[in-house]
Amino acid sequence: MKTIIRYKLTTQDLTTFNDTKWVLNKWKETSGNGELCDSGWLHCYNSPLLAILLNHIHARIDNPKLFKCEVEGKCLTDYGLKEGWTRMRIIEEIEIPQLSNINKVAFGILCALEVCKEESFVTWANNWLENKDRSKESARYAVYRYAANATNAANAAVFARYAAYDAAYYAAAATADAFARFAAYADAAVYAARNKKNINLIKLVKKCLKIS
Repeated sequence: MKTIIRYKLTTQDLTTFNDTKWVLNKWKETSGNGELCDSGWLHCYNSPLLAILLNHIHARIDNPKLFKCEVEGKCLTDYGLKEGWTRMRIIEEIEIPQLSNINKVAFGILCALEVCKEESFVTWANNWLENKDRSKESARYAVYRYAANATNAANAAVFARYAAYDAAYYAAAATADAFARFAAYADAAVYAARNKKNINLIKLVKKCLKIS
């Protein structure tokens, strides 16, 4: 059987949700019952970069460790954002990828562009990605302009656009720590992926690394 490698975050003392303790090379097994966020699934990511990018809205682990893990059994996914498996073991600690706030905002904007085609948003997004206008003023205007729509919209694409604006504003206006806690870029990814359902998130992660 082919070995499937994924990536898992833990605390510094190798615990995860509900104080679950992990031991290197020791298998854990769950039932596969319930929703993805329930205790019936062992959670991981298919990219170390994605694990770090989405940590702030999933596990929310401060100062995490990152491990390669082997997975087996039943699998449940959330449109490429996160995976759940019924058997897993951590096998090797690896270095935490370093991403700048620029990389993170770019990731959110790139995700939002997958589902948001409104001309004003596309223009703003491309100006930001090309470093023509990353001012908090332009992002703040957009945030306020779309706040009511984002609050009430059924369309996840609207949420993705709004989150991308918010991420850009907080990156320009706030400290790195405050921005990391806000993590609007990750919200943009979630809303976009659930709206389109077939976004190649790994491709967008790699693309965001080229933006400075």
